[in-house]
Amino acid sequence: MSPILPLNRRTAAFALTAALLVPALAACGSNDDKKTDAGASASTSASASAEPKAANLTVLAASSLTDVFKTAGAAYEKAHPGTKVTFSFAGSQELAAQVKQGAPADALVTADTKTMEGLLAQTNDPAIIAKNRLVIATGKGNPFKIGGLKDLADTKIKVVLAAPEVPVGRYSKQILDAQKIEVKPVSQEPNVRAVLSKVELGEADAGLVYKTDTLKSGDKVVVVDIPDAENAVASYPAASLKGSKNPEAAAAFVAWLSTPEAQKILQDAGFQKA
Repeated sequence: MSPILPLNRRTAAFALTAALLVPALAACGSNDDKKTDAGASASTSASASAEPKAANLTVLAASSLTDVFKTAGAAYEKAHPGTKVTFSFAGSQELAAQVKQGAPADALVTADTKTMEGLLAQTNDPAIIAKNRLVIATGKGNPFKIGGLKDLADTKIKVVLAAPEVPVGRYSKQILDAQKIEVKPVSQEPNVRAVLSKVELGEADAGLVYKTDTLKSGDKVVVVDIPDAENAVASYPAASLKGSKNPEAAAAFVAWLSTPEAQKILQDAGFQKA
């Protein structure tokens, strides 16, 4: 049995014990505060890194996206102050060649999945952002009264098509072959814009182009729709490039193309929902 200390000695013992406990508790509190501060700091850091830093992006895009991407690019820059988006437009096959040659760029958007699939070693996972369909663009007033694909077989009509290695040229061949229609084009162009330009300038009587390309032609051309059963659907995949010097910003732009804001811009320009 422990001896009972006198009152004054017990009081002194309690005081000594309390004095020893205070620094220990303070130390624990300090450690907890440090852990809390460290956690808050990590959380703040993670939050800050969620938004990619401003960057100058170069986006390689199919010719048929020329007009709509100018609008989309301005909208993206407005929503992401400090970021600049520069587009380089050309036929998808030309863009693919540039990527394979190591051209400095951050993202790629083609007018077909086949071209993108040939670049799996150079791109991150692609996503379809829009779709399109073909139409027949005829000369002003449609003097030959072209009403459908079969009329393009008339040798009196000067038809211009995109080259078969170009997506729109491949789609054109696909739908003509499916209908067993033989067309002898007066020229084969490197991209869809060149096809449309030939018709607008009167250098050709008709050409197969994307519907979206004719929306700003006014009365320079007459558009003849192709029935769905005879048509082809063009899909537009977008992907960031593995060689990008701005990987986070490039990925963010590609992801933005699937947002409601970007989709509205695309659909207002005549593109179909992805």
